[in-house]
Amino acid sequence: MKGVPDAPRCGFSRQTVALLREHGVEFSHFDILTDERVRSGLKVVNNWPTFPQLIVNGEFVGGLDILKEMESSGEFDEVVQAA
Repeated sequence: MKGVPDAPRCGFSRQTVALLREHGVEFSHFDILTDERVRSGLKVVNNWPTFPQLIVNGEFVGGLDILKEMESSGEFDEVVQAA
């Protein structure tokens, strides 16, 4: 994510934190603004150009748009309960 959960540095990170907290999901984070190598590497490894990126049990799930779709369909709770 950009920033930290208590001080997100973009609206997408802020919305993602709010979504995770709303569903009671415990999560860790990494501020990708602190390390350009990690930031550019994650874009390649996960084949996803934007942040934040949700990774559950080592598997890339998606960005905020995917999380919102999953929440609407009910799939979100299934994924985070498997964590």
